[in-house]
Amino acid sequence: MIDKARQNLEIDNLDIEILSILMNDATTAYTEIAKELIVSGGTIHVRMKKMQDMGIIKGSNLIVDAQKVGYDICAFLGIYLEKGSIYHDAVEKLKQVKEIVELHYCTGAYSMFAKIICRDTTHLRHVLNDQVQAVPGIQRTETFISLEESIKRQITLK
Repeated sequence: MIDKARQNLEIDNLDIEILSILMNDATTAYTEIAKELIVSGGTIHVRMKKMQDMGIIKGSNLIVDAQKVGYDICAFLGIYLEKGSIYHDAVEKLKQVKEIVELHYCTGAYSMFAKIICRDTTHLRHVLNDQVQAVPGIQRTETFISLEESIKRQITLK
C-alpha cells in the first residue's frame, strides 16, 4: 500500500522498487533493473525520467572516501547566529566554504548545524577562525569532532 505522501507524488510500488535498487547501487544498469522487476528497459527509463522531472531524484553522486584522499577530520559545528533574520545571508557566505559539506537550519540551541571535512586539525582551525567565524552575523560556534562514523545510509523506502 502506498501512503498519502507517495500518492500525491504519483509514484507507485514499481517506482519504489526502482529507487530502492538504485539507492543500494547507483551503477545498476536499467536493463538489469528491468530484468529483476520483470519489465522493459524502456519502462525503467520512462519511470526514472518521470521521477527526475518530479524532483524525487535530484541527481547521482560518486562517493569518495575522504580519509583516503587526505581529509582525516570530520567535525560538526553548532552555529549561533546573532539573529534569525540574517540566516539567508549567512547561508550564502557559508556556501563559499568548500569544507562545509552539509548545512542545516535547525531548532534547539543552535541556529544552524554544519558538517565539515578537513585535512587535519590545523586545517580545521583555519576554516573555523578565518572563514566560518568571519561570516557577519555568526555570534559563535561549537565544534564536535567525529571519532568514527558508525552508520551512513539513505532512507529505506520499502
